[in-house]
Amino acid sequence: MVLTAVPVGFVAGLFGIGGGLITVPFLYYVFGSLGIDQAYLMHLAVGTSFAIIIPTSTVSVLTHHKFKAVDFNIVKNYGFFVILGVIVGTIFAASLKTKSLVLFFSIIILFLGIYLLLLKEKEKDLIIEMKLTLKIILGFIVGFISAPMGIGGAVMNVPILKFFGYSINKAIGSAAAIGFLIALFGAVGFLISGSYLKTNLPLSIGFLNIPAFLIFIPITTFMARIGARTVHRIDKNKISKFFGIFLLLIAAKFFYEYLKI
Repeated sequence: MVLTAVPVGFVAGLFGIGGGLITVPFLYYVFGSLGIDQAYLMHLAVGTSFAIIIPTSTVSVLTHHKFKAVDFNIVKNYGFFVILGVIVGTIFAASLKTKSLVLFFSIIILFLGIYLLLLKEKEKDLIIEMKLTLKIILGFIVGFISAPMGIGGAVMNVPILKFFGYSINKAIGSAAAIGFLIALFGAVGFLISGSYLKTNLPLSIGFLNIPAFLIFIPITTFMARIGARTVHRIDKNKISKFFGIFLLLIAAKFFYEYLKI
């Protein structure tokens, strides 16, 4: 867990994600090797991931804000509808079996990886006003998909904000702030749903594992600060491509897991 927390925190700051794309797969393997009930394996990984994202994304957002790369207006206006999606998505996730959750995770990640690889950088960043209808639809979809996956939603929000003319740096900073909202409501949702189902998982409250949370937090928050500073020194054209390749590798690994279950 200590070794995994280092890249999780760095990538969280670098791409504005919460780190769930690395944390969920890793926690899934760790909890599985510890003999956690197979029926709740993915749920525990996702719920714990959300809890870890809360402080990690806070540090990431504060660092991006120093570089004036966070648009709090879009966070407020768009984030509200993302939260609604998270609440519904959390209820949906609690009703899924682990195998279904793994397949859902894999398919979404595969499509997002392909999208980021094909995405082209615009020469000029001209911000287009996002209409209320689009905020409702896109926000709800992002929140709904993020909840069963245990992620901060930046893999979807960064491409969405870029489509509306935000620079890659500002899209990453703003997505990190929206990711904080997703993680907060997601963690509470999994805590409540796990308690309601009376899962009684070892050293856990609901679907939140306490030792994993305490091990990850100090390391991921430190590394997120470094990652957030680093992204402002990298060529913007390369960031999306690196992230796309990373997503395809994660998707391939989870498809393999799905076939093994």
